[in-house]
Amino acid sequence: MSQHMIEEAIEPVRYATRLPILAASQKVIGYKLLFRTGIQSYLTGNSAGDTDRTAIDVSSLLGLTTLCDNRLAFISCGREILLKDHLLLLPPEKLVAEIEKAVFPDDDVRQACGRLKVAGYKIALGDFTLDDPRGALIAFADFLKVDIQGASRDDAGKIVARYRGKNCRMLAENVETSEDFELAREAGFRYFQGYFFRRPEKVRARGVSSNLAICLQLLKAISRPEMDWQEVEDIIKCDAALYYRLLRYLNSAALGLRGQVRSVHQALTILGEDHFRRWCRLALMFDMSQGQPSDLMLSALVRARFGELIGEKVEHGDSDMFLLGLLSQMDAILEIPMGAVLEDLPLESESKTLLLEQTGRLAPIYALVLGVEAGSWWDVVRSCKQLGLEEQFVADAYRAALEWARTIATSA
Repeated sequence: MSQHMIEEAIEPVRYATRLPILAASQKVIGYKLLFRTGIQSYLTGNSAGDTDRTAIDVSSLLGLTTLCDNRLAFISCGREILLKDHLLLLPPEKLVAEIEKAVFPDDDVRQACGRLKVAGYKIALGDFTLDDPRGALIAFADFLKVDIQGASRDDAGKIVARYRGKNCRMLAENVETSEDFELAREAGFRYFQGYFFRRPEKVRARGVSSNLAICLQLLKAISRPEMDWQEVEDIIKCDAALYYRLLRYLNSAALGLRGQVRSVHQALTILGEDHFRRWCRLALMFDMSQGQPSDLMLSALVRARFGELIGEKVEHGDSDMFLLGLLSQMDAILEIPMGAVLEDLPLESESKTLLLEQTGRLAPIYALVLGVEAGSWWDVVRSCKQLGLEEQFVADAYRAALEWARTIATSA
């Protein structure tokens, strides 16, 4: 198939979002990617083939690294995508072809799976059930995905027992709580898809180490309307590693400064107060997220930048949209309740209400962030209408936030 034919046949991807996939250690190994050419066309019932083809958009070839942070990319594929070998347009080393439940495993499909395996691609069978007709494709499967919300605990256990020795990696889908995670792990699953690790258990709050305490002190100091620069410098000097980390970020290629920044006072002179606050927050984010799944940190950075971009078009009062995005993941990163994160933090009331209760004037903005992040297209449409935003602007802003977050993460 020629490049010209591909470009004619495929609409540009407008929306692309991801769901994290983790090992039992809670290390992110990849992402399930969801693509849409446009939310309205999706809601009005475009064919499955049209939806699948969006994943093969030429622009997605350039975006897989950004979207998946150089990890595995799970992309759903229907019968047409399989038989026409469209996935062979994508790089094989990081791609997992997730065969949909509706695909009947006839000879043509089996031959297509064989071609993918020979070419070096991995295959997953999505939404697998106990008596699934796609059992005929087990020989090709690298991952077997079971929806633990849709399958009974007994059926999930039987699937694991039946296929675990078939060289398939057992993956539990729709793992939304820590309880889901523990139950799936006890059933024999070793890989998990969902946002469960972003929601800390309120009863399990770890103590805050001296290093984290310093980070929180600094976050509070730089968040005050009138920042005391002597206080800021004194806090930073309490932790040599933090001081080094801040200077490293301030001198990173991503910032693009000419000359070396060697002190907090010099940083203030060069950057100005607002820019200095922003980069302190980024440095603190990396420092406090050590040992946590990288998706948490990246997600917080994406939320911060996305919120900042959305904030240019919607009313948000005195709320700092960038800081709000960073703080929205801090309870999961530190494994402490959000109330403890915000204690004594000089935030205005609307931001605190949103972070603690997910209500208030900023709630529609937060709903939009969550909707785009999770691929909840109905919620995105509703939020766009409520906020008076165009879908194309939202899609472009989210893509720009993903690219920005990865640039920052790789320059750290």
